[in-house]
Amino acid sequence: MTNETDDIQAVEKLGHVRDAIVTELRKTIVGMDDVIDEMMIAIFARGHCLLVGVPGLAKTLLVSSLAQTMSLSFKRIQFTPDLMPSDITGTELLQEDPETHERRFKFQKGPVFTNLLLADEINRTPPKTQAALLEAMQERRVSSGGEDYKLDAPFFVLATQNPIEQEGTYPLPEAQLDRFLFNIMVKYPSRSEELDIMRSVTTDDEPVTNEVVDAPTILEFQHVVRRIPVADHVFEYAAAVVRATRPDEPESPGFVKKLMAWGAGPRASLNLILAGKARAALRGRCHVSVEDIKELCLPILRHRIIPSFAARSEGMTADTLIEKLVAEIPADEKLLSRKTG
Repeated sequence: MTNETDDIQAVEKLGHVRDAIVTELRKTIVGMDDVIDEMMIAIFARGHCLLVGVPGLAKTLLVSSLAQTMSLSFKRIQFTPDLMPSDITGTELLQEDPETHERRFKFQKGPVFTNLLLADEINRTPPKTQAALLEAMQERRVSSGGEDYKLDAPFFVLATQNPIEQEGTYPLPEAQLDRFLFNIMVKYPSRSEELDIMRSVTTDDEPVTNEVVDAPTILEFQHVVRRIPVADHVFEYAAAVVRATRPDEPESPGFVKKLMAWGAGPRASLNLILAGKARAALRGRCHVSVEDIKELCLPILRHRIIPSFAARSEGMTADTLIEKLVAEIPADEKLLSRKTG
């Protein structure tokens, strides 16, 4: 059992750890502040991320650098049309005992047995292989030959998609997209950031990234994050936002009924609260604010809602609909508390 004082000290420590990790990442990564922040939130909230961005934005370097600062093992899988489920999870190999000459099957673990897994271009492999990875993400174990093999803890999957080239791809179904905590849009660097990248990458210097935390400490922080209290009005706000995305709900705004084909499910509400706890803790706070929830609406909801044909014909995207929705939902604590009462 832990007391409240221990948790307060742990949250303060986590805030310092976050600052130290960002400092180390700055040695190799230029910009990408929001991406780094959301990736750390996902790790401490025990979630997974889907990154959407064009090639060459240093996604692999970011993940490998993050793994190094956290003393975590890192593996990368390049998804291709001929990739099989066993190429990810592992396979049974027939081996002979050198003494008894008895033959038996032994499970050879695949690359999914790591702490940080980069699943590059996950939409380039058939649904059967996608499902093998997504099952491991959800269950955090692999079944083979009637045996269950637990994945290493902590376990975090970063899957990437190229938004430009869609020929010969297998888009993830909505039910599988829902398993990702965040859908993160990786944007082009600004002009000044691009100049900094050019100056730093084209030299012979090799920056050394130092370790900041280790796996057991990360697991402790994950438990601390879960214990952070949430006020009723924050629950009310998260529920109000998610329920307002559903066109069939009576309280949904008029534009949602017209411009939204499908809204977010209950997992979105849960993820808003869990990610809100992690965001607060990473900033050294022991309480979740409505502002935490508002800041997380885009990465949590953009892959969980489906704009209608009318919305697409007007050039509206999931992001523009979410921003419009957040602007309409009242975030006043008194109004939300009144609903609870």
